[in-house]
Amino acid sequence: MKHFNFCQKQDVLKRTRIRRFETKLGEKIGVVEDPLDPIGCMERSTARYVLFGVPESIGVQANHGMGGTETAWSPFLDSFLNIQSLDRFTGEEVILAGAFDFSPVMEVIDRHSNAYAEKLDACRHAVANIIDDEVEALVRMIVMAGKMPLLIGGGHNNSYPMIKGVAKALHKCGKTDKAKVSAINLDAHADFRIMEGRHSGNGFRYAMEEGFLGRYAVIGLHEHYNPQSMVDDLYSHVDIQYSFMEDIFLHGKRSFTDAVADAFRFVDDQYVMVDLDMDAIEDLPSSAVTPSGISAMHARQYVNFAGSDAKVAGLHICEGAVRLDSGLEGAQTGKLIAYLVSDFIKANL
Repeated sequence: MKHFNFCQKQDVLKRTRIRRFETKLGEKIGVVEDPLDPIGCMERSTARYVLFGVPESIGVQANHGMGGTETAWSPFLDSFLNIQSLDRFTGEEVILAGAFDFSPVMEVIDRHSNAYAEKLDACRHAVANIIDDEVEALVRMIVMAGKMPLLIGGGHNNSYPMIKGVAKALHKCGKTDKAKVSAINLDAHADFRIMEGRHSGNGFRYAMEEGFLGRYAVIGLHEHYNPQSMVDDLYSHVDIQYSFMEDIFLHGKRSFTDAVADAFRFVDDQYVMVDLDMDAIEDLPSSAVTPSGISAMHARQYVNFAGSDAKVAGLHICEGAVRLDSGLEGAQTGKLIAYLVSDFIKANL
């Protein structure tokens, strides 16, 4: 994992605003104390979750998207480490592993790409040959140590190495018969585009075609923002279920809660990865900002429901940004992700 930087306790405390008569999460959260023996450190810890960041927009730009998704990790961390430590969630349940830094890769791409097509190909090459491999390696390490990975992105391209890493590790640990897990995704887009090179729009397709993804349920698709050919593929696949936002909120065919419950019933009693693409949330800076989406409270309800599932195997929150390359900014993105992560953990404990 050439591009991963482990977090040290002094780094955590520098971000933590300590006050008398209060205890913040940053004072209690664990770290990987020996980066040369990360699995051993995680195995010895009583924490259940390992949190790490993949702050990159290479996968988004490889999908013709707006850069900026690398900006959410640091503000999230500042918010998360400074929420109150309470009996229900003290912070001791979490190891903050650290974050990847793929900025040198992006710098090389920018320096040597002379045209848009060249940059697109270079981004897809970097996702497939650098980001996928390194993220998968860390995820496998976390699961092999008996912990649950919590990934804050970054682009939705990281769904593929998350699924692949969890599936391989669970199988190696003897918890599954095959290296395969299911996934539930709250998203405006199915991210099931054709296998044209790796990017943020086809992670679930690659995972399913390569046999690592069992069943896939996606909630809240936007009708006119998913190609007809892709929707046809979803419709014809026995292991895929989907719902449209318009059917939930515009036509009233089902409630949001029912749509989420149906998705979890669809994956049945299988280990499941939980994904939340923040471009589903209305007016939130993301790789594909929408003026018509779910509310922040809907997102919180979703991760709370997901966390209560007995066989959830990991959480992936992606595509949010604090500052997009277009100049659009959103100061509350990091704080919202902190809400979502803490909601999930409290529901899962």
